[in-house]
Amino acid sequence: MSVDHRTRLEKDIRNLECDEVFDELLQEALGTFGDLAGRGVAYKELPALGFSVDGRHATLALEGGQLVVKSGVGAAGVVAELASDALSDLVQDAQSTMGLAMTSRVKLTAGNMNDWIAWEPALRALLDGRKVHETGDVSMTDLDGGPLDLDRVFTLADDREEVANFLREAGFLHIRGVFDEGEMSTLADDIDAWISQATPDDGESWWAEDATGVSQAVRVLFFYDKSAALRDLVADDRYQWLADLTSDGHQHRGGGEGLVKPLGIVKGLSDLPWHKDCGQGRHSYMCNSLTCGISVTGADRVSGALGVIPGSHRANTIASGRDPGLDLAPQMLETQTGDVTVHCSDTLHRAHPPVDRPRKVVYSGFSLPPLPGDEPKPNARYSREARAELTDVQDRIQAADNETSDHRYAPGRGR
Repeated sequence: MSVDHRTRLEKDIRNLECDEVFDELLQEALGTFGDLAGRGVAYKELPALGFSVDGRHATLALEGGQLVVKSGVGAAGVVAELASDALSDLVQDAQSTMGLAMTSRVKLTAGNMNDWIAWEPALRALLDGRKVHETGDVSMTDLDGGPLDLDRVFTLADDREEVANFLREAGFLHIRGVFDEGEMSTLADDIDAWISQATPDDGESWWAEDATGVSQAVRVLFFYDKSAALRDLVADDRYQWLADLTSDGHQHRGGGEGLVKPLGIVKGLSDLPWHKDCGQGRHSYMCNSLTCGISVTGADRVSGALGVIPGSHRANTIASGRDPGLDLAPQMLETQTGDVTVHCSDTLHRAHPPVDRPRKVVYSGFSLPPLPGDEPKPNARYSREARAELTDVQDRIQAADNETSDHRYAPGRGR
């Protein structure tokens, strides 16, 4: 079983006018996957979704078990106002419902952010034929066909096929003792050095605020370029052992970020809630890449351990938050200094807030090679500059919402 779930070519992305989307693309998709998407909408009990785009007003609604498109937005429970180019990106999976909110490209005029992001799996069912996850769809087995031991911690000495099977089935790994404490001490020094010289407007860091109102740098962006220690570790055979576990051709192509997890953070992108790395979009172009967390200090239940939801990389569910109806149980990965965690880009994961002591971690990883015939090209919405601007993403999401009550979208609350 491959973890390469890509279905689209980047070279095919183009600017679609809204009339082409409503009159051609959606009509064709409804004819092909309208019943599959309708099943997902009914299962998740989603409100009708309306679009207001450059003078066009249309609604996706359930009718007799089939998803259909109707003129107008009067009967829609949630209405998204967006430009034609944003709609183009949405239907091509260049950006997701959440991705549009994060980049201030959508404004809800009815309904709330929870309803908007809840439609993402149904849109993927309609446009990509990916069934919305239902209870019981995912099971995980070992090489002998028995239940997978989700508490399993591996080492580099373990059987490679067992490790690969676990990754394919569960969507994550915990590898013990990949690096030693001396190597982690050097890496920690590099993180501290770059954190100490960060400024809020440098475009090279993310910032967060604690309960006393003090802001501090919590993430060094482009850390791979800044840390010789990280570049050495990534090139090491111990790290490269992880590269092609699934035989999909994963390779490291540079990139990495150094994180600190301080105590008492109440605002900002420090202790990220449940999400998938494709939560902003591009699942069908990138998943599954592999994200590796190098445990610089280790992390347990009181120092901000990583949480994952096993099997969620095989479930078409919301990618920004945890659906309360999801039947897959979360797992906490308590690491020691020098351990490495791996998760698929489509695996739901989160950073638990540290409550006793802070921690440090470095994230890097492996991406899939281009699909045959594809011509990957840089995407401005995922550039260095766009990455840096995400530090104020919570304000952007709130600005896109239609509600100011307690029902407003809050990362981590799921729907």
